[in-house]
Amino acid sequence: MAFIRVINVEEDMPTVDEARRRVQEEIRRAKKDKVNVLKIIHGYGSSGKGGALNIGLRKSFKLRVKEGVIKNSIPGEDFSIFNRATLDLLQAVPELRGDSDLNATNEGVTFLILK
Repeated sequence: MAFIRVINVEEDMPTVDEARRRVQEEIRRAKKDKVNVLKIIHGYGSSGKGGALNIGLRKSFKLRVKEGVIKNSIPGEDFSIFNRATLDLLQAVPELRGDSDLNATNEGVTFLILK
């Protein structure tokens, strides 16, 4: 059983709307496959202030939480053993302890915790 799935949405530089559609489809597919966590690679943006994809997807993730589609989202910069949500996630999915972004403050990824 796959607990974690990694999705690279920035790879072919989609629009924000296309990236949102892809992530929504990946959430549906992951739930069907009983995946617990989606690690979304969306990049940070070359401006140094966060690009459109980063900002747009993270807003979308917050909405998915409010709508009850996903349990929670953890931005890469908060994916740390000093973050309560991360500690809870690591307890539920111990395989994430080996993730290269743990404690790396990577603003180009977000972890989605599925229901």
